[in-house]
Amino acid sequence: MSEPESDRMLEAEPGRHGESGRTPRAGRARHDDDAPPEAIVAIPLRHPWRNVVAVILVLGLAVFVLDAAQRQDYGWPDVGKYIFDRRISQAAWVTLWLTIYAMIGAIVIGLLLAIMRLSPNPVLKSIAWLYIWIFRGTPVYVQLVFWGIVSLIYPVFTLGIPFMDPWVTIPNEIFTNLFITAVIGLALNEAAYMSEIVRAGLLSVDEGQAEASTALAMSWGQTMRFVVVPQAMKIIIPPTGNEVISMLKTTSLVAAIPLSIDLYGVSRGISAVTFTPVPLLLVASLWYLLFTSVLMVGQHFIEKRFSRGTGRVRTGKEPATPEPAPTAVPGEPGAPLGNDFGGKG
Repeated sequence: MSEPESDRMLEAEPGRHGESGRTPRAGRARHDDDAPPEAIVAIPLRHPWRNVVAVILVLGLAVFVLDAAQRQDYGWPDVGKYIFDRRISQAAWVTLWLTIYAMIGAIVIGLLLAIMRLSPNPVLKSIAWLYIWIFRGTPVYVQLVFWGIVSLIYPVFTLGIPFMDPWVTIPNEIFTNLFITAVIGLALNEAAYMSEIVRAGLLSVDEGQAEASTALAMSWGQTMRFVVVPQAMKIIIPPTGNEVISMLKTTSLVAAIPLSIDLYGVSRGISAVTFTPVPLLLVASLWYLLFTSVLMVGQHFIEKRFSRGTGRVRTGKEPATPEPAPTAVPGEPGAPLGNDFGGKG
């Protein structure tokens, strides 16, 4: 073999010289990996029919509002006259207090019923189930009619042995007060629904949470207060807020007792004298809308308060694009152990 041919073979052998043909290609590949990724240009899809439907709905709403504003049957002057009438405002406060007292009683009774449903005692569980079955299975209007005539069925409350003279006789003065009767009737009906809401919230918490609390020597009360109830509130609050709003509107049925000092009862009484039923219905509806709007805002902030820690809160300081991870050179301080492919050495 001649000397020039041997030199060409040595140059062609890989690994003999660092300036082989592979080295520049590897260097270019490493340079391409270090380059920042190109930004993705996202083009949103067009929805022409969605825009057409939105325009039609807005136009329909505008036409309805303009038509209602011009119709005399709505009696807008009478609406402005009675919207801040002293009788209406006092009746609005009565409706609000009815809602508050009835919901407080419903939450307390519903909590007791939920605990009874979760109790291992079959008697307590059966009584709670029977209560829920009766009050959820009959209309609230029928229940209010019944509570309105309880004072006629039971004029006095007695305590003693059957078929013998009673030991204690108490006049039935509770159900002669129509306001208290309305609160009791609304609370007892709502308690059946609140018990199921509370029970669903308590069952949503994993049993391992209570077991871990027991392992930490926490009592049952501490477990419920610090572990179970805070997690269950995220499930309990949204439907409870809906029930509060529903209770506010259900107070219009207390006329079955009969109680006529609530918002709907007073507005109906005024309309019967002035022969303006439509304007007074609008006045009552505006007051109901005001109260429900305030309750919806309060529900939003309460849900936000008890939902802390369930998701990531954006502070506005996050970078727009994630920075690439720093590449460490093997052998330098802070470089990962192992080979270049990330495996253990």
